[in-house]
Parts: sequence; structure tokens; C-alpha cells
Amino acid sequence: MELVDVPAPGEPGAGEVLLRPEVVGVCGSDVHLFHGRLGDVFPRIQGHEISAVVDAVGPGGEHVRPGDRVAVWPVLACGTCYPCSIGRENVCANIAIIGAHVDGALQERLCVPASQVFPVGDMAPAVTAFVEPASIGVRTVVRARVSAEDRVVVLGAGPIGQAVCLAARDRGAAVLVADLVPERLEHARAMGAEEVVCGDAATVAGTAREWAGGDGVAVLIETTGVPAVVRRAFDITAPAGRLVLVALSHEEVSLPLVDFAIRELDVLGVSCCNAGEFADAVDLVRRHQEAVARLITDEFAFEQAPEALAYVADGAPELMKAVIKVAG
Repeated sequence: MELVDVPAPGEPGAGEVLLRPEVVGVCGSDVHLFHGRLGDVFPRIQGHEISAVVDAVGPGGEHVRPGDRVAVWPVLACGTCYPCSIGRENVCANIAIIGAHVDGALQERLCVPASQVFPVGDMAPAVTAFVEPASIGVRTVVRARVSAEDRVVVLGAGPIGQAVCLAARDRGAAVLVADLVPERLEHARAMGAEEVVCGDAATVAGTAREWAGGDGVAVLIETTGVPAVVRRAFDITAPAGRLVLVALSHEEVSLPLVDFAIRELDVLGVSCCNAGEFADAVDLVRRHQEAVARLITDEFAFEQAPEALAYVADGAPELMKAVIKVAG
């Protein structure tokens, strides 16, 4: 990764807005992208967790005005494939993600379709950048069908685990969060976790099963992508339960096929969110700004973007969410 000069975008066309990115969050998927685990997309300007200010608005983009701060939904869907036809554009067969398949927000100006921007009012820029990971939490609880009657176990207390905890608590569910890093679990408490567990897989499994009930965990959300953790999660999910896999990982896990039939498990994957869920994430973050602000543990200047990516890749225990300040 290097800092270079690129041509400035022109004026926004019909249905477009020109943005001035302020803050961009760095996440694990940026690291996966950088290392080529999500396909060969380079050269590419990264940055998909975006807080920006509207610079100019083209015809048809009048739901925002110059000067508005916005969060950016990074999903560009084709609108014609099977998933799009059933309202699942978040898993479009021809999906393009801003910051992955098309250039993202680690630049001074960015032009995007007006449909991708959501006003956030006076929300702080770093908090606004967290709307995108929060939207994954929102999508997760939708896929998991979380309700106020549920007891939800979340494995992994990184930014996505925190977002899932917040979204599940917002639906009234009780939440247990488990991780190996005690500092992360303090953040989970602030997100509303009723119980936290720090320990190895066996310790977590025993505590989670006891907390959830004797039949196992009815709703288990796995955010680590570690094969051994996924395997243990499968074992402690209750019959007729929902095991939801959120993490990006290229590892393989061996599971007994008989359990899918005998226990009738729902094993669900989670990708990006749709537009309505992104709007819900804006509202969720707006109502919990103080708790979300606690998650912003590290800030880097624009010129330090390569160092920021390396820092996130190293995964320091004290790291929760690192952001890059594009505009001073």
C-alpha cells in the first residue's frame, strides 16, 4: 500500500453525489483483501467503512445536500440476478463492494450513487464510520431471527461481535459474549452483554450451554472464523437451533452430516446488509453513540494508512476499531 496522486473525480452526474471522506474504518476484510484472499482486485483504493461530507449533488440525489455528513452503504448490486430478484441484493451474484471491487474512500474525493448515502446528522465522524460494521450486526440478527425471548451466545468480541451484541440487545434478547481477550469483553459489557466469558473453547462451551439452558444454545453466532471454534459451536447448538456464521475465513471445517438431519439445525451465513438494514444501522448507532465511541481505540493520519493496515493485521490485544482520518 502506498500514497499516490490520482486524478480528481469530475462533477457528479445524474443520480450521483460527490463526497469528501472524513474517516475510514479499517477491518479484517481489508486485511483479507490486501492479502488476496477475496480475489485479485488490485490496484485498488480501499476503504468501505465510510464517514463523509457531501460536496456536490447531481440531479436525482436531492435527499442529501452539500455539507451533510453521511454514512455510505458500500453494496453495489446488479438488480437483475436471482438474489436481486428476491430482494437479497446484499448477496448479488455480480456484487461490487465500494473499497473492494471499485475504488473506496481512502482518497480526498469519492463519487458514488446517491442511493448509497445515508444522512447521519451531527454524529461524530468516527462513530459514523462504524455504521457499516454495525450494519453487519443488524443483518446478523435478522438472519438469526433474534427476538426478545432469545438467549444469544456470541463467540468473538471483535468489532463485528460487538455490533452483533448491540443489535441483539436492541431487540431485547439476552446476550453472552465470549473471547480470549479480557479487554474486548469490557467493551461487550458496554454493548449490553448480560454475561461475558473469557477462556478456551471447552470453558466457553460449558458456560454457554449452562447459561443458555440444558438443551444447548438456541441462537449461536460465530464471528471468529477459527475452525476449532466453529466445530465446538456446532456441537453446543441446541436441536432446532440456529448457528449463524459471520466471519470471513477460507479455512475448512468437518461436520457430521447426520447432525444436520437428526438435530434439524439451521446453519446460516451472513454477508453484507441490504439498504433497509443499513438505514436501521444508522438509527442503531445514533441511539447508542456513546457506547460505539468507546470502540474507536486507534486513530491514524491519512499518510499513515499503510501503518494502520499493518497494525490491524497484527491484531494487538488492545485494538478494537482503528480508523484513518482522511480529512484533518
